[in-house]
Amino acid sequence: MKNGSILSIIKSSRPQLSYAAETRVSIVSVAYSQSELLQKEVFLVELVDSMSKESMAHLKAVYFLRPTSENIQKLRRQLANPRFGEYHLFFSNILKITQIQVLADSDEQEVVQQVQEFFADFCAIDPYHFTLNMHMNHIYMLPTVIDPPSSQSFCDRAVDGIAAVFLALKRRPVIRYQRASDIAKRIAQETAKLMYEQESGLFDFRRTEISPLLLVIDRRDDPVTPLLNQWTYQAMVHELIGIQDNKVDLRNIGKVPQDQQEVVLSSEQDAFFKANMYENFGDLGMNIKRMVDEFQQIAKCNQNIQTVEDMAKFVDNYPEYRKMQGNVSKHVTMVTEMSRIVEERKLMLVSETEQELACNGGQLAAFEAVTNLLNNEIVSDVDRLRLVMLYALRYEKESPVQLMQLFNKLASRSAKYKSGLVQFLLKQAGVDKRTGDLYGNRDLLNIARNMARGLKGVENVYTQHQPLLFQTMESIIKGRLRDVDYPFVGNHFQQGRPQEVVIFIVGGTTYEEARTVALHNAANSGTRFILGGSVVLNSKRFLKDLEEAQRISRTNSVV
Repeated sequence: MKNGSILSIIKSSRPQLSYAAETRVSIVSVAYSQSELLQKEVFLVELVDSMSKESMAHLKAVYFLRPTSENIQKLRRQLANPRFGEYHLFFSNILKITQIQVLADSDEQEVVQQVQEFFADFCAIDPYHFTLNMHMNHIYMLPTVIDPPSSQSFCDRAVDGIAAVFLALKRRPVIRYQRASDIAKRIAQETAKLMYEQESGLFDFRRTEISPLLLVIDRRDDPVTPLLNQWTYQAMVHELIGIQDNKVDLRNIGKVPQDQQEVVLSSEQDAFFKANMYENFGDLGMNIKRMVDEFQQIAKCNQNIQTVEDMAKFVDNYPEYRKMQGNVSKHVTMVTEMSRIVEERKLMLVSETEQELACNGGQLAAFEAVTNLLNNEIVSDVDRLRLVMLYALRYEKESPVQLMQLFNKLASRSAKYKSGLVQFLLKQAGVDKRTGDLYGNRDLLNIARNMARGLKGVENVYTQHQPLLFQTMESIIKGRLRDVDYPFVGNHFQQGRPQEVVIFIVGGTTYEEARTVALHNAANSGTRFILGGSVVLNSKRFLKDLEEAQRISRTNSVV
């Protein structure tokens, strides 16, 4: 792991087969482009759910599936009447003995050539950032007294994903969790049970001098980061347009060419994106202009074809030229659309107040700024809601009367506002529920650091916020992560500073946090971090999960 990443592990060699059937399309699509699959001699890819009945006995097929009961049954039915000459079965996680027995009994025509566990039950969207793409992500935000049956499947999926990451890395970690979170504790304990009891032989890898660390924490400890507008490229695209499995849907953006309606935004497949994914919006604009200028120079040269040699040279370079043209078009389209949204929603004005609420004190000035923006006709309903939430999270204890005034104003100004949503957020992620020093005003060291930052000034008012994760990583590196707040599971303790750390956020990660991890890993050789979570959040998804959790809580309280 020191030199590698979770993405490079998934991209290790695969068998060369003619056909691929899968249920985990996102796992494959973030690791391999279509052209890379063709190079591996995979000519056809289908989802198991949508496969035709046409016989293709001349083809070998590789299946890549999660080892769920549902998938085993689908496979059993297909093996009873096989379409292909050979079946090579790969499962993304641990297979049960009973499942292997079902497959063996179903293979009456002996078409199955191999069955393997290929531990990739997670979506490696960046070298040090993975997600589990969990559908019922609101489960983590439900009060403890509400324990629907789906909460167990939520925890099971989290444990499966975490286990697959460590099996891929060939490591067994010591495990810590956030004491204040019941769901983080549950996931940590069930993961430990799997690794140290149920499947201890599978996790019995050669031990390193210092065990790696798995830290399971709760999104509710930092509800501020997913509520903020973003101003660095990758995070901004996700906030304003949306990224799903490294793909961006541009169909709703004006007149976009057919081949640009869904574009890939991957650091593995796009050199410009890799170089600029963490750049702020101002620098990004300059870099895109430079890329456009370079492309125009090449295009001008290509127009000047005078000899047969010139023509031959153009034809040789044409695929690269077309690729560059598509890349330029893709980035220009996205930056143009984001600029339009920033202007339309007056996000620079809104974001300046957001950053002040997240990073600096001054309750009276904050109240005045938020009130002015609530009264501004141009500010959108969702931006008003986020501003009141950010104010409430910071000043819930200091100004209850003014907070109530903001609640009332929000309800009167925003027709779509769901009554009590801000109060529900405070109940779930307010100061009494949080462990970390979210605003840097509890811990003497953090207060001093914030004062020093204030005296020095900030380089960019829009990107001054640092997620709480930054402090957590610093505490791990310096051995200051308090046992009382983040206890160990069982009797497996850490001796010395860990060199490998996986932080799993129940409730989801953000691209701002992924940037924090990537910049740390690029600058430091001592401790390497991997960040993972149940989903990748933007403010829209965070608010959607919050609304769903509130709806379920109200339904249960009525009953």
